[in-house]
Amino acid sequence: MTETFVALRVLVDNWRWADVPFYVRVGKRLPKGGTEIAVQFKSAPSVLFNRETGMGVNVLVIRIQPDEGISLRMQAKMPGATLRIEPVKMDFQYGTSFGKASPEAYERLLLDAMSGDATLFARRDEVENAWRFIDSIEDAWHKSAEPPGLYEYAAGSWGPKEADELLARDGRAWRRL
Repeated sequence: MTETFVALRVLVDNWRWADVPFYVRVGKRLPKGGTEIAVQFKSAPSVLFNRETGMGVNVLVIRIQPDEGISLRMQAKMPGATLRIEPVKMDFQYGTSFGKASPEAYERLLLDAMSGDATLFARRDEVENAWRFIDSIEDAWHKSAEPPGLYEYAAGSWGPKEADELLARDGRAWRRL
């Protein structure tokens, strides 16, 4: 009964990010490993030229690892007289764009450490603040009279169904890597 999966909905308490939810999901033994940041833009009005379009959403994905790169999926009107909206994907991958893959994560860190480049290393205050954030959540959980449940999930799955329900309450779903 060890905590190996977390799904969070986080709100930042300032004017710039008011009412913008940030969703974080991390776990062990998921079907695929990877780190990415996905920015899902608000939907455009579904009426264009006085016609219903049924447009999807635009998404910017920054892939940190593996397959480092950036992709943008946007909705675009197909050329022509008819109103037909289709998703278009623009994709940049370091490996294919430069003819060789970037070094493995530890290889890069070791090379940077040997050359004295601390750019990719987390500073102490950054690590301490990250743990302060997580510790406050864990402390509140353990001190609560009615803490949220500890939900089980099968190895090789995307986590417990409650993680899907967290986003479903907001009319959303997790991206599949």
